[in-house]
Amino acid sequence: MKKAAQLLTFLPERPAKPRNEGLTMVMDKGLSLREAEDFAAVGSEYTDFVKLGFGTSVITPDVEKKIKVYHKAGMTVYLGGTLFEAFIIRGLFEEYVDLLRDYGIRMAEISDGSFEFDHSEKLEYIRKLSKDFTIISEVGSKKKNIVYTPDQWVEMMKSELEAGSVKVIAEARESGTIGIYNDDGSVNMDLIKAISAEIGFNNVLWEAPQKSQQAWFILNFGANVNLGNIEPREIIALESLRLGLRGDTFFSFLPADMK
Repeated sequence: MKKAAQLLTFLPERPAKPRNEGLTMVMDKGLSLREAEDFAAVGSEYTDFVKLGFGTSVITPDVEKKIKVYHKAGMTVYLGGTLFEAFIIRGLFEEYVDLLRDYGIRMAEISDGSFEFDHSEKLEYIRKLSKDFTIISEVGSKKKNIVYTPDQWVEMMKSELEAGSVKVIAEARESGTIGIYNDDGSVNMDLIKAISAEIGFNNVLWEAPQKSQQAWFILNFGANVNLGNIEPREIIALESLRLGLRGDTFFSFLPADMK
């Protein structure tokens, strides 16, 4: 933490990297190599994972160089789950594995949010890939007409963790208006309560692209909640939220006599 911040008392403690809680996943939706270098220079201390969103990695210029920039800066890169699904629907599982190796990727996201297939098949992909890669799997559909009950969310998350996922992602899309959120971006309280009670604090990475959603999770779960789908330009703003250095969370970590 920078010198000026060290002068401030009552800031919540943030674990150093590599960490298992307080994780931040940034979504890169097509940054240029230069933009990635600039982001890494500013955000590497606060970013654990960089997801190359949906299928952008196969059409972004200099993507291999960009991945190396992120890895050199100490951030773990993985490809968006939609790209995994694009390979699977075409029967190209082995080719997908080859792509990960060609890119020097050590983490893979397994999802079924766009292309639905039997959940037992998804679990088998997790088991296979977890032998050689760190797996993070996503639960929840990207389609508004497909709604799972809280019990279904919990059951799927539990089984995917048992199959080999190190974390399960709670789907929200980059818009933050689906999955664990309502159409207006507000939190689906019953669903999040069920997941947090049954799955465990450190096992879930909550997609929270909107500031109001990030603030809600920090206010309700604390500074070290795992958050994802953060825009690169918002990484410092999010860390400010985590530390109570922004209006939305300003009083969260102060003692009663200061409030």
